[in-house]
Amino acid sequence: MKTAAEYRKHAEECRVLAKQVSEGEQRNQLLEMARTWDNLATDREKLVRNHPELDTAIKPDQGSSTPK
Repeated sequence: MKTAAEYRKHAEECRVLAKQVSEGEQRNQLLEMARTWDNLATDREKLVRNHPELDTAIKPDQGSSTPK
């Protein structure tokens, strides 16, 4: 599963593309996609807050204090 940061990166990419397109349906679709990616990022952050074990940003060896 992607991290919230990855979702936000996709949102920003959509906004950058939208700036390069003239006003119209394509720009509107790109901006809607950006909003969707932002919403996914927010949802992912909430999910990880409630279930930290789902945080894919943490590498498996980061949370452990036992030597390997």
